[in-house]
Amino acid sequence: MRGPRTTRGRLALVLVLGAAVTVFTATVPLLRDFFDLRVYYGTVHTWAHHGGRIYDYQVPGTTYGFTYPPFAAVAMLPLALLDRDSAIVASLLVNLAALAVILRILAGPDWRRHGWYRWSLCLCLLALFEPLRDTFSFGQVNLVLLALVLGDCLLLATGRERWAGAGIGLAAAVKLTPALFIGLLLLAGRRRAAGAATAVALAATALAAWADPRASRYYWTEALWDTSRVGRLDYVSNQSLQGVLARLGEPGRPLWATAVLLTLCVWAWRTRQAVRAGDWTAAFALTGAAACLVSPITWVHHLVWLLPSFAVLLRAGHPRIAGALYAVLCTSVVWLWFDDASGIGGFLGSNTYTWITLGLLLGLPTCQSRGVRLLLARTAATATARSATTAAPATRPASPATTAGPGQPESAACDAAGATGLAFDTGREVTRSPSSEPTGSTRPAAAKPQSSSSRASWYTASPPPS
Repeated sequence: MRGPRTTRGRLALVLVLGAAVTVFTATVPLLRDFFDLRVYYGTVHTWAHHGGRIYDYQVPGTTYGFTYPPFAAVAMLPLALLDRDSAIVASLLVNLAALAVILRILAGPDWRRHGWYRWSLCLCLLALFEPLRDTFSFGQVNLVLLALVLGDCLLLATGRERWAGAGIGLAAAVKLTPALFIGLLLLAGRRRAAGAATAVALAATALAAWADPRASRYYWTEALWDTSRVGRLDYVSNQSLQGVLARLGEPGRPLWATAVLLTLCVWAWRTRQAVRAGDWTAAFALTGAAACLVSPITWVHHLVWLLPSFAVLLRAGHPRIAGALYAVLCTSVVWLWFDDASGIGGFLGSNTYTWITLGLLLGLPTCQSRGVRLLLARTAATATARSATTAAPATRPASPATTAGPGQPESAACDAAGATGLAFDTGREVTRSPSSEPTGSTRPAAAKPQSSSSRASWYTASPPPS
């Protein structure tokens, strides 16, 4: 069924959809009350204005505190200049800007051809995406990190490798999970970019160590290895491999380490395929999916790292698959097993988002689909025919950037398909009173062991009043 053809009809449809999405997001999903932003804000203000320690602060009435590397606190120091309301506004604006950068990169150089109508429909759909709406409602930082990482993807895909690596390095200094993208650069043979990313990450970490030596020493020797500070491994919001095993009652590290090793082997194999095909968007999408799987804790809002995977599916001509998977990630279906994830139904249902992530890692196209090759071959044949009828005496062969020859890598074919681009040609429908539970559902919050003063050993001092 086609939408309205006139500008007035399209504008009316966009206004109706926008109003419906606004009402939905304001009433149905669980609003997170900017909980993570409250952690960042309280930590920075306690540290900067009251002489407190970064890892001592806890949100009043909870056991939740700062869990990122010390450089993240340094990067968030501007929050010390703002009041709470201004911090919320700043968080929303920064996340909106990061989302705009992400969409611009994923849409490719022809992003203007999609027009205001398609982009408006796209934004309506994105507002329903559970990881994205939770990111905004928590005041989380993952969109900013994704934008930094994809900036390097754009540089690599457009041949400006001289400047690549800084974004990945900064993201890895703020949060450890993006460090897997340095592994991607090494797999791709981009040693200069990998070196730049490593140097930036180390320099940022050294800056934080200079700013607060004791906090850095505590984080790297104790806090980093204590996953209980972040939350319960078996909590239903943890959609990583570790979460699956914990809900099965198998939280032991040997089994998890085996699963991680196998996942990384698959990631390395599939990523090398994408790099050989010149498909940097697919390579970065696969790395984002793998990072979500191997991280000990991947809360639902961390799954914004799957956005590049949907871009790759759309670009490769799989809108129905992309729409179906996207719709499931909008439903909050995993929360149906908030109380009890036992049995086969619980095993399958409570880990739904993990299965989607695993499926993307295993089956994401890497610009080698038959449809893409046929389209490129048809385009090349048409160009050759036109050249033969209008050209001068010496007929020029088809440009190698248009299609890949029998013994030639498919990077040229990927370039023609738009290695960094996709077309938002289709959209699919999709599908919760503030809560003090930072990864909570619409149900009452479960008690979760997290950061406590008893675990901080020599580093901990009584937190000063905030």
